[in-house]
Amino acid sequence: MVDLESEVPPLPPRYRFRDLLLGDQGWQNDDRVQVEFYMNENTFKERLKLFFIKNQRSSLRIRLFNFSLKLLSCLLYIIRVLLDDPTQGHGWSPIIWVNRSLPLWGLQVSVALISLFETMLLGYLSYKGNIWEQVLRIPFLLEIINAVPFIITIFWPALRNLFIPVFLNCWLAKHALENMINDLHRAIQRTQSAMFNQVLILISTLLCLIFTCICGIQHLERAGNKLTLFDSLYFCIVTFSTVGFGDVTPKIWPSKLLVVIMICVALVVLPIQFEQLAYLWMERQKSGGNYSRHRAQTEKHVVLCVSSLKIDLLMDFLNEFYAHPRLQDYYVVILCPTEMDAQVRRVLQIPMWSQRVIYLQGSALKDQDLLRAKMDDAEACFILSSRCEVDRTAADHQAILRAWAVKDFAPKCPLYVQILKPENKFHIKFADHVVCEEEFKYAMLALNCICPATSTLITLLVHTSRGQEGQQSPEQWQKMYGRCSGNEVYHINLEDSTFFAEYEGKSFTYASFHAHKKFGVCLIGVRREDNKSILLNPGPRYIMSSTDICFYINITKEENSAFKKQEQHRKNNESKSCYHGTSRLPVHSIIASMGTVAIDLQDAGCRSSSGPTLTLPSERGKDGRRPSIAPVLEVADSSSLQTCDLLSDQSEDETTPSDDDISTGLEYAKGYPPYSPYIGSSPTFCHLLHEKVPFCCLRLDKGCQHNYYEDAKAYGFKNKLIIVAAETAGNGLYNFIVPLRAYYRPKKELNPIVLLLDNPPDMHFLDAICWFPMVYYMVGSIDNLDDLLKCGVTFTANMVVVDKESTMSAEEDYMADAKTIVNVQTLFRLFSSLSIITELTHPANMRFMQFRAKDCYSLALSKLEKKEREKGSNLAFMFRLPFAAGRVFSISMLDTLLYQSFVKDYMISITRLLLGLDTTPGSGFLCSMKITEDDLWIRTYARLYQKLCSSTGDIPIGIYRTESQKLTTSESQISISVEEWEDTKDTKEQISYRSNHRNSTSSDQSDHPLLRRKSMQWARRLSRKVPKHSGKTAEKISQQRMSLYKRSERQELAELVKNRMKHLGLSTAGYDEMNDHQNTLSYILINPSPDTRLELNDVVYLIRPDPLAYVPNTASSRKNSFCNTVGQDAREETQL
Repeated sequence: MVDLESEVPPLPPRYRFRDLLLGDQGWQNDDRVQVEFYMNENTFKERLKLFFIKNQRSSLRIRLFNFSLKLLSCLLYIIRVLLDDPTQGHGWSPIIWVNRSLPLWGLQVSVALISLFETMLLGYLSYKGNIWEQVLRIPFLLEIINAVPFIITIFWPALRNLFIPVFLNCWLAKHALENMINDLHRAIQRTQSAMFNQVLILISTLLCLIFTCICGIQHLERAGNKLTLFDSLYFCIVTFSTVGFGDVTPKIWPSKLLVVIMICVALVVLPIQFEQLAYLWMERQKSGGNYSRHRAQTEKHVVLCVSSLKIDLLMDFLNEFYAHPRLQDYYVVILCPTEMDAQVRRVLQIPMWSQRVIYLQGSALKDQDLLRAKMDDAEACFILSSRCEVDRTAADHQAILRAWAVKDFAPKCPLYVQILKPENKFHIKFADHVVCEEEFKYAMLALNCICPATSTLITLLVHTSRGQEGQQSPEQWQKMYGRCSGNEVYHINLEDSTFFAEYEGKSFTYASFHAHKKFGVCLIGVRREDNKSILLNPGPRYIMSSTDICFYINITKEENSAFKKQEQHRKNNESKSCYHGTSRLPVHSIIASMGTVAIDLQDAGCRSSSGPTLTLPSERGKDGRRPSIAPVLEVADSSSLQTCDLLSDQSEDETTPSDDDISTGLEYAKGYPPYSPYIGSSPTFCHLLHEKVPFCCLRLDKGCQHNYYEDAKAYGFKNKLIIVAAETAGNGLYNFIVPLRAYYRPKKELNPIVLLLDNPPDMHFLDAICWFPMVYYMVGSIDNLDDLLKCGVTFTANMVVVDKESTMSAEEDYMADAKTIVNVQTLFRLFSSLSIITELTHPANMRFMQFRAKDCYSLALSKLEKKEREKGSNLAFMFRLPFAAGRVFSISMLDTLLYQSFVKDYMISITRLLLGLDTTPGSGFLCSMKITEDDLWIRTYARLYQKLCSSTGDIPIGIYRTESQKLTTSESQISISVEEWEDTKDTKEQISYRSNHRNSTSSDQSDHPLLRRKSMQWARRLSRKVPKHSGKTAEKISQQRMSLYKRSERQELAELVKNRMKHLGLSTAGYDEMNDHQNTLSYILINPSPDTRLELNDVVYLIRPDPLAYVPNTASSRKNSFCNTVGQDAREETQL
């Protein structure tokens, strides 16, 4: 039974349901009929049409055969002319009758028969009901004129020598060539090139005109001058070129008439062809044409995909991309859907860029445009979002689609994608390198609050610089700042390195210190061969291996350096080195291509009794020698290694809460945030609350059932506030909070965070921040003084002003920052002691931050910036005081991070580790420490490097230095427009006047025209009463007048603020209206030379080892392992 069932064939799927209804009988009685379906009508005409017209390849063969027949007929005509004797016959008979041999006649008749048959067949197949449309076509008429007379001569032999204008077949050949090119493009499935077709039509039209004129003149002149073909060619070329020698001219009127007709045709037809060609050329210039396949296979190129190309974006990309020597032979293909901007067009016409940059107008979503850019052969594709769009989410969506399209078209092409919002990152996880703008922006602004000028530090590290900026300046700080700005991050294998090869088997801190001591390079991180994770300062217990990849900061990479050995000389032998490691190596100096020399400094003292802690040495160090510093051990000793004891109250801070903490209930836990506002955020160990705060308690300015506070002052915070003024609470703002609540920051130094938002936050954002301690929000704006006072601006450590999305786009590009700049200037005038960190859309607008119209020093810096830009510097804006001090930042400065990752694929990872966006186990973090008076015994940067490496394992990477501004006097204070007084002033009085008013501000009078006018009148009255020769009296009165009006303006602003505070019921005790820090300047020294002297209030940037890397499993030791990060405004500074 089983065998019988197995023999029954299965039912077709479409019959099974019906069989269940009708049974087997319906299946057996069913008569199936096989039906064939045709895509075209199964008729003879349709099959012919399919072969001759519709099918691309067969149609191409037919047209190629037709083109060959027309050329053959023209060739046979030339042979007939060459064999003919024009001297036979008289009168008009040579024009009508010619000599044609029988074989030549047979060939011409055969060609005519085939051509006529083909023409009739194609006319039949393309017939659509109107026969006159087919008959009156010019190609059909020319075919009748050239073919029918030959067929007539078959039946009437007397007409075999009749002249037939076979040379007109050249026009039919031109028509066949055009159709053949169209079929060729269809057959090979390529985009038809309108430019190529138009050039082909123009050339063929010109050749047909000349050939027709040559043959016509030669034949008509058989009854005249008996011209040959060459004579006719010579006449036509001379005539059409308007030269007209006159040695060959037509004699009879028919030939003259033909010349007139041909000239008229040429004057009508050729200009039309040239106009179409010029139009297509202009359109091609706009679209950019194609990047040739041959060049793509022989040369290297990268593709830049953008929505709209601005000149700033283009120059940033080109300057950074071509700053690397090995990229000089690369081509840059720009694929942009918009027409080229006028400024971009002018720049791309410069020879330096015109030979290497190709602009293509097209979309990355079209395979045709990607093929034009030869994306499948590109070395990389950069996809940038348009940050100036009003809808930044839509801009991200466009970038995501471009990335998908490129990945689909060229899967092997490396992708470098810039995205704006962090929630869109997970859509492009397949990309090789991704930079999220808001992630980097908020993390950088957060670190600016605890490590001053972190934004400037990162910007200088990711920019390629020569280190020659400011070297011609008379200011010493500009020379040091410009020279140190040339430091970048490089990498090299340890076994191939001259810098680090000798430290194989030694600890990381030992290698970092000695490499800096000998060569001036700063080793900051390593990567194991079998691990993709980069470790920043893995600590003294990390042992260097020969296969490690070392990451270091230097003025140039080791491969571009030349080394010179030299003997060590000392002028005095008062002290000897106490180094007790292996044999002392010879001192080296690096002569880099950038022109810097690393200086080796030796330890002057022999005693190492100070221990590993950064504390002031004992009184024994005052016997004439410097206090000693413990040597850096080759291999870490756990007994002498002190990883986390920088503050004496650390154990108390982490283990036993204080009475104030118990009374206020501030007992925090350490852990990972339970909720992240977007997918893809890196988990970070943070200070958290045991229970999340109700949403009503997060509102700072409104009381609830849990508390009744309505302003920041009522909370009684111990530490100063950090205020963030933003338009909306985007998901990127989460990255501002996380670094400020990281686990390595002590509880006593946590600053309350107030989010001043223009729009209320949504619920999922509040759900993410409610687990963090001392984080509040308030709906308000920096335009409103009342909102600022309520959120606690008078006792704020840092005010962060984030660029608003709604103002990023403006009709005039650089006006997008106008509102932000004016608002910050208002804050600067109202609260002069407030530390304001501002984000701008355009870096060029940073010159307006804390603007002082007639400040001589600002004018000098403006001139310096122009000079550096003329020299080709990529960092011409670096000498602006707000940028150097870290007070202003533009996210567009980080565009170079994405471009630089093409050569340095590790730069994005290192930057994320420095900013705390990624946390790799065993990798250190960026922090800072401040130099106090008790720390100046260390004296130099090299000794500080040794002290840190031998005690805490920290690696210093730079110094943030603040010093008094030497030229702060404004022109408005030394040039009073009083004619009587100007005559009596001399140079000495101006110098003394300048020194007496060094601390005055510059915008006092210029901002108040009424006060300035009154002061001018008062000065004139005084000048009339005082004799002209009494310069001292005039100077004294001037000083009193300036100080009077200075006080008047400050008092006016102070009264305004105090009145608003009283109106709001706030105490005015914390408002310090006279505290002004405008007479200082700050700048960064990245990896300074070892002999750099430490100064008071220097802030040293440190990469501190991971406190959790070497922590035992016991709970008590875990609590003691957390390190302290000393911020700029910490109440207890680290003692060295």
